Amino acid sequence: MEERTIHPDLESILYTREELTVAVKALGEKITQDYQGKDLVMVCILKGAAPFFTDLIRSIDLPMNIDFMVVSSYGASTKSTGEVQLVKDMSYSVSGKDVIIVEDIVDTGMTLSYLKKVFQDRNTNSVRIATLLDKPERRKVVLEPDYKCFTIPDAFVVGYGLDYAEQYRNLPDVGILAPRVYEK
Repeated sequence: MEERTIHPDLESILYTREELTVAVKALGEKITQDYQGKDLVMVCILKGAAPFFTDLIRSIDLPMNIDFMVVSSYGASTKSTGEVQLVKDMSYSVSGKDVIIVEDIVDTGMTLSYLKKVFQDRNTNSVRIATLLDKPERRKVVLEPDYKCFTIPDAFVVGYGLDYAEQYRNLPDVGILAPRVYEK
């Protein structure tokens, strides 16, 4: 096995690419069991969820449609602004369908709470949330993801799609960003 060095801007690695692969595959198998016979639509919340979404849908053995949305509540900050902005909506109707919103991380819960309401208003059959990471310590609304790979501490994490100021998304592992990077 190759020796890997940690990125200099990371304090530590929380989950390696191998651990991510195992967790995402298990989540895909669970969704496959739960959605037999359903009209499944997987909705990726861009940009952060893209790597997770891609790996997840490949591990689900069911017919499905996919679509993408861009929603913002962070800007270039490490803290949510609290205001959710729908930047790019879906391409088609989800009325009568079973929707899984795929997100990289559930933090305050405000964005996903907003999105759940948007989908419920669109007359979906069901709306569930699948997330790579759950950070319950920061929750500002009552919201529990239906599917999650990992629960993490209150730290700023990057890698595997997660970013700080649009950087670090390409790191293969999920790690804790060193505060010196964002406390300028």
